Amino acid sequence: MLNEPENGNYSNPIRIRAHHLLCIQGYQGHGYNKEFEKNMDKIVKQLESFPEQELEIIAECDDICFRCPHNVDELCRADTNSHMRVNDMDMFVLEKLDLKEETIDSAQNLFNLVNEKLDNFDVQQICGSCSWKLKCLWFKEKDVEILNKNLKMHNP
Repeated sequence: MLNEPENGNYSNPIRIRAHHLLCIQGYQGHGYNKEFEKNMDKIVKQLESFPEQELEIIAECDDICFRCPHNVDELCRADTNSHMRVNDMDMFVLEKLDLKEETIDSAQNLFNLVNEKLDNFDVQQICGSCSWKLKCLWFKEKDVEILNKNLKMHNP
């Protein structure tokens, strides 16, 4: 459950699924429902205002999933395969970032790590089937980088 801020800062690390490190960076206010959006807005604003906010990186339902209508008994139930697909995304991100579950670090350090270590093809692997990718500015930026890289390879 999302811990509430005290004096503008969360007293405990915010628990974030590994793949949500990408989602947070491209979030544009769209969500599954108003309750989800309100919760996501709150977390994103906290991290923008306090980049030193500690995050605990996990591979299970997190403080974002807490308000998702697909969260059933702390498992993603958007469809029959969603729990495994989302878990695979988390494990892939953890592996690529060379992190272990329950790693705690500042949001700023973790976002920097994502942006330094994940190449454009990793992003396609992680986000390629995401239903939000067309609304995600972070994904769109990476997608343009891939397109530009491909154009340079074919037109040296």
